[in-house]
Amino acid sequence: MIDLKQYGYGESAAPADGLEPGRVTEQHRDHYRIVCAHGETQAVLKGAFIHGARLRDDLPCVGDFVLLRRNENGPALIESLLPRRSKFSRADFYGQAVGHVKANREQIVAANFDYAFILTSLNLDFNVNRVERYLTQTWQSGAQPVVLLTKADLAGDFSARFDAVCQAAPGVPVHALSVRTGFGLDALSEYLRPGKTAVFLGMSGVGKSSLLNALMGREVATVKAVREDDSRGRHTTTHRQLFMLPSGAMVIDTPGMRELGLFDADEGISAGFTDVEELFARCRFSDCRHETEPGCAVLAALAEGSLPHERWERYVAYKRENRYVNDRAGLIAECKAFSKAIAKQNRKGKKMEEP
Repeated sequence: MIDLKQYGYGESAAPADGLEPGRVTEQHRDHYRIVCAHGETQAVLKGAFIHGARLRDDLPCVGDFVLLRRNENGPALIESLLPRRSKFSRADFYGQAVGHVKANREQIVAANFDYAFILTSLNLDFNVNRVERYLTQTWQSGAQPVVLLTKADLAGDFSARFDAVCQAAPGVPVHALSVRTGFGLDALSEYLRPGKTAVFLGMSGVGKSSLLNALMGREVATVKAVREDDSRGRHTTTHRQLFMLPSGAMVIDTPGMRELGLFDADEGISAGFTDVEELFARCRFSDCRHETEPGCAVLAALAEGSLPHERWERYVAYKRENRYVNDRAGLIAECKAFSKAIAKQNRKGKKMEEP
């Protein structure tokens, strides 16, 4: 028997009606790998559960706790999703259209983690703005972000890049490390304690698979070389998976993301740009647009250099992007509701015409 508390399960009441709790450790299209008290098992979604899932955030993902019914003659059936304490999402523009509107929706990458490890390498692909974007969405997740600057052994003097990340991520732990030499790996023990879960986030080629292998003490993930001209990597992780480390902590490994679209990130933007939003209260006018108004604290900070122009421009860009995604998602919901109402009226009209 497996004690699910080792996997972070904290519910005290036992499920009723023959159901038992489990945690999703792997997902492949329409089937899941679940760890429960009886060990690991394959599982699929119950039909009624699928039909009731209106949005993608209603469906289980890696890290979720679910209630399932065991089946001695086949895969277990996932009947319900337990409440999440954290989740990392991104906007998923999936190309379908509703009412001539290109759809976007929430894609949940992982759930129920304590730490979000944002990995970026200290090579030619180093990009502070990308780290800041991941931080913005991570603050929205409900977990503690931690920035890991990988491949320190290839970077020479990386002090300037380290300081740049610290400046862009005030109050966030930042660690430089090298899997090849072991430099900095000891610092991760602070987070990787028994029962805790961390999710690996970052682009391909930043060293997520190499770090996972080092923490596991054996090769569980394929590692490929990055391109020499720009240090960009190729996808080696093809699906999300939860691993139990020898330390008793868990890691959710995720495929590299070429792009990270912000989704419902108002709180994350505020948390990542507290220095910017604190200026708003000092403006002369409460409805200041921070453009040409007299007594604008933002314009004053930009003029004196205490607020870098690049940081202000990123704040405005993130707010604009997030507003666009939220407005589009709301418009899609309205279009769907309108289409359903029209279909209902049409059905009603046909019934009235029947003799």
